[in-house]
Amino acid sequence: MGRSDVVAIVQAGGKGSRMDVLTDCRAKPALPFGGNYQLIDFPLSTLHRSGIDEVWLCVQYEAHSLLEQVAGGRPWDLDRTGGGLRFVLPQETSEVDTESGFATGNADLLYRIRGQIADRAPEAVIVMSADHVYSFDLEDALRTHRSADAECTIVTTTCSREEASSHATVTARKNGTVTGFAYKPEQPTTTVIAAEIFVYDPKLLVKALEELISQTNKVPGDGDTGLGDFGEHLVPWFVDRGKTVAHKMPGYWIDAGRPETYMQAHRDLIDGTIDLADSRWPILTRQPQRSAARIAASATVVDSMISSGAHILGDVRRSVIGPGVVIEQGASVNDSIVFADAVVKKGASVDWSIIDERVVIGNGASVGGRPRTRPVPSEKITIIGMNAAVTKRARVPLGDRVSPSGRVTR
Repeated sequence: MGRSDVVAIVQAGGKGSRMDVLTDCRAKPALPFGGNYQLIDFPLSTLHRSGIDEVWLCVQYEAHSLLEQVAGGRPWDLDRTGGGLRFVLPQETSEVDTESGFATGNADLLYRIRGQIADRAPEAVIVMSADHVYSFDLEDALRTHRSADAECTIVTTTCSREEASSHATVTARKNGTVTGFAYKPEQPTTTVIAAEIFVYDPKLLVKALEELISQTNKVPGDGDTGLGDFGEHLVPWFVDRGKTVAHKMPGYWIDAGRPETYMQAHRDLIDGTIDLADSRWPILTRQPQRSAARIAASATVVDSMISSGAHILGDVRRSVIGPGVVIEQGASVNDSIVFADAVVKKGASVDWSIIDERVVIGNGASVGGRPRTRPVPSEKITIIGMNAAVTKRARVPLGDRVSPSGRVTR
């Protein structure tokens, strides 16, 4: 199977409600990561490194935030006449069950573009999510798919048993044949999970979608196919046929789509578990040029990452500071993530918080606090939305949320 006849479908259209106020104004894959990157950079860089140059990017919610970030595919050499990056946008259809154009899950989305898949008729279709952090050569999964003559190949990874309940668990024989698949089980029996990268036989993918619609669409004409997400009906259909195989992903992987895992991924970045500076597997991105960061004599920076254009005069510990951020003298930022162009003013403190772009934390204000338990659950992480302001000496308690453009005055 040649990589030149592979189509990759990157599903980046979900609302990302689990990220709360951070996705009120942007699609989740447009979220910053590690200061200088966005989550969407990881799947697109993986495809670039794997030599796959025909990519369909499915956008839906707050699509503008992603279209701006991907810049027509230029950072990944996808701005080309043949193949390259193609945007798949919601569109009205004549079919009553999909006429609104807006998908209600990633399998539902594939059903809506099944005609385009059938018309293109590649040798293989890779379907992947856009909010995970990892480094992986997709050619390895394609090789497994080909050698096993598989109908579907599931790329797998491992996690804690507690975390497995938030994913799809996978069991397989020694030869790789998948024998069990459970979608978000309450009591997982394995720590092997789907990394949400799938390789499909495109003809069978279309067949599955068209067969399943007759079972899932309980109320024809209600605008919902009922197919939902991949784990509800689509992947089980393939597993039941007995020609689905698992391919283990080596190395690091995390679903950064919840505040607690997003924060953990940044802590893994700080302690060196994630290496974004590996020249063999670079993460490509579109970022405006900024001057080098400035660290003043009054600053203390410990176990942190400081992005270009930032100006640090205060105390920063175990934190990731985005481009253009200003931490004034006497301010402290601990165990936090601060997005681009935010300002933490003199005497303010930020602890265990995620601070969005262009937020201003006023003089002497206090944001967040010290959680008592580890790992820190999402509800204990303070999040301040884009363009919000916390005024002088105001207090935002541990776990609170401030909406975009909101104002906290006491």
